[in-house]
Amino acid sequence: MNIVFLGLPGAGKGTQAARLKELTGLAHVTTGELFRENIRKETPLGLKAKVFYDAGDLVPDELTIGMLLDRISEPDCAGGAMFDGFPRNTDQAKALDDALAERGTSIDRAIYIKVATDELVSRLAGRWSCPECGAVYHERNQPPRVDGVCDNCDAKLTQRADDRPDVVRNRLQVNQKNLLPLLDYYGGQGKLIEVNGERDADEITKDLEGLLVA
Repeated sequence: MNIVFLGLPGAGKGTQAARLKELTGLAHVTTGELFRENIRKETPLGLKAKVFYDAGDLVPDELTIGMLLDRISEPDCAGGAMFDGFPRNTDQAKALDDALAERGTSIDRAIYIKVATDELVSRLAGRWSCPECGAVYHERNQPPRVDGVCDNCDAKLTQRADDRPDVVRNRLQVNQKNLLPLLDYYGGQGKLIEVNGERDADEITKDLEGLLVA
């Protein structure tokens, strides 16, 4: 079984895929990890991707799909894989479908973890870090004992520019434009499953496990 995880940043795709890996035996394939591993091992695809990666450019779809196909040929993917981070748009989804079809397989289900924008902003924009020791805090989920001060070294906490609420909201809007056509694409194939991502993580995992082993 091959699964695609869909959702906006902060929805919990990676968290749930990591949990389901242990529960279902399906491999968890993330594009970021895939790039780093191929570059580290200096594979032919990795060397080509490194040129784009180092320049801060998007890695071309054909290289990414080539790495994905190599990855799902490995023994731990014999029972299937969960794709996290790809496809990001319908062109990538179609290209992935075509590549998988050549191998006699396909995407079986696309799981959309739905979370409201305001909730995502709260999750993503509440992150603060210590410039001295590197400790990371969250206003809601893991606040420091003293507001704005690191528990470990008493340094004043700082927030990255891309963690500011206005920047986060803009990033979510950009991602939403690509996500909606993807939902239509997999929905049109009858493969889309929508899950409420604003519940306790354990409850979401239980629901997803039931969907995948049904």
